[in-house]
Amino acid sequence: MVLTQTALERELLLVPVPLTGAGTTDERARRQPSAERAVDAVPTLDEATASPWGPGRVAQVGLAVLAVLAIGVVVQIALLSRLEYRSSQVSSLNAFRTQLALGTAPIGPVGTDRHLLALGTPMAVVTIPSLGVRSVVLEGTTGSVLTGGPGHVRTTVFPGGAGVSVLYGRAGTYGGPFGQIGDLHRGQIITVTTQVGTSHFRVVRVRPAGAIVRPPAPGTSRLTLGTATGGFLTPSGVLWVDADKIGKPLAAASPPNTTLLASEAPLANDTGTLWALLLWLEGLAVLLTLAVWTWRRWGHAQAWIIFTAPMLVVWVFVSDQIVRLLPNMI
Repeated sequence: MVLTQTALERELLLVPVPLTGAGTTDERARRQPSAERAVDAVPTLDEATASPWGPGRVAQVGLAVLAVLAIGVVVQIALLSRLEYRSSQVSSLNAFRTQLALGTAPIGPVGTDRHLLALGTPMAVVTIPSLGVRSVVLEGTTGSVLTGGPGHVRTTVFPGGAGVSVLYGRAGTYGGPFGQIGDLHRGQIITVTTQVGTSHFRVVRVRPAGAIVRPPAPGTSRLTLGTATGGFLTPSGVLWVDADKIGKPLAAASPPNTTLLASEAPLANDTGTLWALLLWLEGLAVLLTLAVWTWRRWGHAQAWIIFTAPMLVVWVFVSDQIVRLLPNMI
């Protein structure tokens, strides 16, 4: 029987023809998606090295944080420290005026409770008309005390009493109240007011650290002002100004027999608030971690809205604590 072309084609379609490949067309179709998924599951070189928290990313974030802290220190020195100084002076002056009016201001290094005055207690007002200086003097000379105004060395007499009274003041940071005392000339007047009375001192010399100076004559009173000299943040020494009292000494109490803290010495560093800096840095790290998590999980706008204000507050306090670690006279 002779098959026609059409019948032959129909017969061929009924006969299964084995494939020479690895499987049937259906098997290949079933295997293809799984093979593609296996290939897709293998990370490429770019994907493997593009981890958001790899060493490079961590280094970038660390450098960014250091840069922000450096900017904060500059802003703190140039602007915020001056505002902090003025605020402290206003509150100290109001408190000291009230005490003067009530007759309860300190008259010596020991208070009415027979204990040494607390560091930072307002005890006098110093005025230098030729320099436009009028500042409340606080008890003590640590870096933290001098952020609020000039400080009185606790082992010296109160200003106006018989002997030598020594005041330290900052040269540039936190208002820099003694930053211009090097411009004083012989004969210019310095006035100091305490609960005991008002004393006028006449400048007798401006001298560098280490210069030989004779002590005042017995029964006289001298005021010595000290501040940093040299570079703004790299002090090379201390500049001193001596002024002798016009008239007789006041009946001020004698200095106490006590030992000064290491942080009260000239150009000393005050590490008493180092714990506060560590706490603020921990808070900054926590906020930074939460901000990054929010940035990736919720979105950029949400992270800015939630964390901008808290980060600014922590940034200001961290910068302030870093500046407080600088030498107490700069």
